[in-house]
Amino acid sequence: RLATLLGNEVSLLAYHLPLDAHPEFGNNAQLGALLGLAPETFEPLIRDAGASVGNVANLAPPIPAANLVAQLTALTGREAMHIEGGEDPVSRIAWCTGAAQGYIEAALAAGADMFISGEISEQTVHIAREEGIHFVAAGHHATERYGARALGEHLAEKCSLQHRFIDIDNPV
Repeated sequence: RLATLLGNEVSLLAYHLPLDAHPEFGNNAQLGALLGLAPETFEPLIRDAGASVGNVANLAPPIPAANLVAQLTALTGREAMHIEGGEDPVSRIAWCTGAAQGYIEAALAAGADMFISGEISEQTVHIAREEGIHFVAAGHHATERYGARALGEHLAEKCSLQHRFIDIDNPV
């Protein structure tokens, strides 16, 4: 793959974890903004060695969980998997893109009513049901494509570069 790119004078820049965590261009920040949440209200979900990953925010007014799931489904273009956590509207939401389903307990500790990630594991289902938190798996790729696009657009504007985001669908 790299030989094809380099042989055709195409540059490739790839970052994963820094792009997840960046407060403006990161996958988590972008997903939150696309959900209509104000970035200045984001709190970190996980703090580790000075870095933070994932976000938590309050919703005012609270929103029915089904509405948030429908919004995610429309945003990502794929049916989000929803493990229901109760009937009350969601007033505090946590999210961490990609394969962050293991952070569901951090979402609970942060007081979230709903946790959104890309992937789901069997134990995530049971934790969600037992603890009464809504869990949504919206797709690993589907939740992590927004940061790369935003960073490319920013660099194109600031550095007078040509940028084209190519979204190669991945069902995961």
